[in-house]
Amino acid sequence: MKRLLYLFPLLLFVFVLPAAGQDVPCPIAPPCTVDPCPTMPPCIPVQPGVFTNPEWLKINYHRVNIMVENQIATTDVDIQFVNEGNGLAEGTFMFPLPQGAAVDKLVMFINGVEIEAKILPADQARSIYNEIVRQYRDPALLEYVGSSAIQASVFPIPPGEARRVQIRYSHILEVDNGLVHVVYPLKVTNLLTPRPVEAMSVAVMVRGNDPISSIYSPSHPISITRDGDDRGFRTGYESSFSVPQDDFSLYYGIASETINVNLLTYRESANEDGFFMLLVQPPLRQTQDAVIPKDVIIVLDQSGSMEGDKWDQGRSAAEYVLRHLNPSDRFNLVLFSTGWRVYSSRLEGPEQAEGAVDWIRGQEALGGTDINGALTTALGMADAERPTTLLFITDGLATEGVTETAAILANLKTAARSNVRIFTFGMGDDVDTFLLDSIVRDFRGAGSYVRPTERIDEEVASLFAKIGAPVLTDIALDFGGLLVQDVYPAGTLPDLFAGTQLTIVGRYRGEAEDISVRLSGKVGSDTQRFTYSSLDFPGRAGGEPFIARLWATRRIGDLLNNIRLNGENPELVDSIVRLSVRYGIITPYTSFLIEEDDILSAQGRQRAAMDLSEGAKALSLEASGAQAVGAADAFAGLAAAEAPAPAAAPTMEAVPFAMTATPPGTMLPVGQEELEMNAPPVNPLQTVGGKTFLWQDGVWTDTTFESDTMQTQKVVFLSDDYFALLDEKPELSEYFALGERVIVVLDGVAYEVVAE
Repeated sequence: MKRLLYLFPLLLFVFVLPAAGQDVPCPIAPPCTVDPCPTMPPCIPVQPGVFTNPEWLKINYHRVNIMVENQIATTDVDIQFVNEGNGLAEGTFMFPLPQGAAVDKLVMFINGVEIEAKILPADQARSIYNEIVRQYRDPALLEYVGSSAIQASVFPIPPGEARRVQIRYSHILEVDNGLVHVVYPLKVTNLLTPRPVEAMSVAVMVRGNDPISSIYSPSHPISITRDGDDRGFRTGYESSFSVPQDDFSLYYGIASETINVNLLTYRESANEDGFFMLLVQPPLRQTQDAVIPKDVIIVLDQSGSMEGDKWDQGRSAAEYVLRHLNPSDRFNLVLFSTGWRVYSSRLEGPEQAEGAVDWIRGQEALGGTDINGALTTALGMADAERPTTLLFITDGLATEGVTETAAILANLKTAARSNVRIFTFGMGDDVDTFLLDSIVRDFRGAGSYVRPTERIDEEVASLFAKIGAPVLTDIALDFGGLLVQDVYPAGTLPDLFAGTQLTIVGRYRGEAEDISVRLSGKVGSDTQRFTYSSLDFPGRAGGEPFIARLWATRRIGDLLNNIRLNGENPELVDSIVRLSVRYGIITPYTSFLIEEDDILSAQGRQRAAMDLSEGAKALSLEASGAQAVGAADAFAGLAAAEAPAPAAAPTMEAVPFAMTATPPGTMLPVGQEELEMNAPPVNPLQTVGGKTFLWQDGVWTDTTFESDTMQTQKVVFLSDDYFALLDEKPELSEYFALGERVIVVLDGVAYEVVAE
């Protein structure tokens, strides 16, 4: 009987079939999940008796539970594999551990039976990885060079059967600059099988002796549940039939102040400006005597176009706000159509809320839309001594009174006090996006667009729950002698509210160790100041690469919105092109990144700028309509993003078989003598270690590579020089892991991996 070892990183499987000369069945097609079902290609044995196909292996579920108690993390992993081929699969299990993990406990079960497993030190794991890469021409494991690994004994999976693997390991999480970082290598499943994982979940529970401040994930959308004593939380992520794009990453802060500030930085090289991210976390809740009294004025569109469901939802939104006022708050209502109606001639206390609910229930939607009159009337009610929140809800354009957008904005600036914040809600596609977005920009609020399939009452309730308890207004940050620029949120920082988190990103120049950042703001009419010392903005390379992409995401959103509101500008267009190419930010207006074949040349970028310029001109001419609302909503989302924009969605056909080189003795489709190594990947864009790579002409190419001016230093794939270079510069490993042909720029040198 012959056996063939085939690399699935993490699991090294041997598929065992009848001896040479006997009939060899073709692979069993996996269960069909699409309509129509694809047909399996015919096959012939390259070597009698053995064949392999990674699509035989399916992962039913991949469940992860991480319990952190006083910074000791215990991770439970539960994975079930199914062999859907018709040969016996045997394999050695290898699992790369999170970077820096010092495991003090390891238990491993297969189908409920404890088996012997051991921890491979990083250097020993690396030598094994290198040998596997040499033998099977698959560089994917290079990504884990520098990490230790778990190795377990061989186990079989008969055809059609499943095996459940359970791992438990514990290690200590260090505190760095007040933050604890939890990482789980979620995307290792991609190295096991190209098929989506049917059910994937990561749950994290944290308990400790110290209060928890910020909680942030740059990698996945998570839900967060706080425990009542502020010393713990639960968070989680789930997906179905998905292919992980990133490892799971979670930060949480250890509270030390009333308002906590935690710092993360990133610098690609010492020759470039750095990036920073500040997580500003106010208290989760305020006692009643500490809540800042505020005034709330609801300005609700009552025009005829609101009649029906929109009017019912608008009134429900107003009722929610009125019933969730703090005891020291005051309110008023302004309804507008042809003219406007005011609930009271003065601001009322919460005891009058039910009367206002009854009043608004008796109103009908009819007439035109006098936005200017309604907003200036509401602004005239503001008290200079109290923070004022104005909630403006409309579904249309101004048709009565002053109707010109510029004139309305000028009137609002004249009427508004500095303590007023305006939050806008545009319902449907007939709103004036230029007006709404300009109001948000000028009056330090936030905007929301409620599309026809969404509900306005839910949007208003969600926002008001976040801004119900002001902690600090008129916020300012002082970085001392450190030069910072291009900070987002752009302009004046928003107010802080209990239970919310403010994420600030920007660029810094130079180096500053043990710097003090000062935060100031107002509590009522009193100014408070907070100082955060011993913060380092390093001049050396290193840090968290996602910060650069988060900054680029926000900046592109801000630039696109600037063009939309103020017209096309060549400098802004060029900036968007450069940022999109450098950081791999894809939007409908920056899709040139994967559509332009020559985007890494000066000529290709010039064409991209011309295309973007034409689209920008059209964008700046349309204030309303589905396209305008969609653009306004999307750009605002980018400008306020809490995590980097995800990599480009798949746009090319997936390679139907193995994405790695096929070893000798593999079963191949008839007529396919070898796997096409330049076949297009599922996703032609990858972000690795802070760099963006494009699939161009069969090569993963670093977007900082300038094809017009740069020469490459070539190294042959899997040659002695290849591994010698990795030993000399191990930071190249994660980039070389992309494939057999790669161009990457490191410290000004362009390295190119070429075929033999």
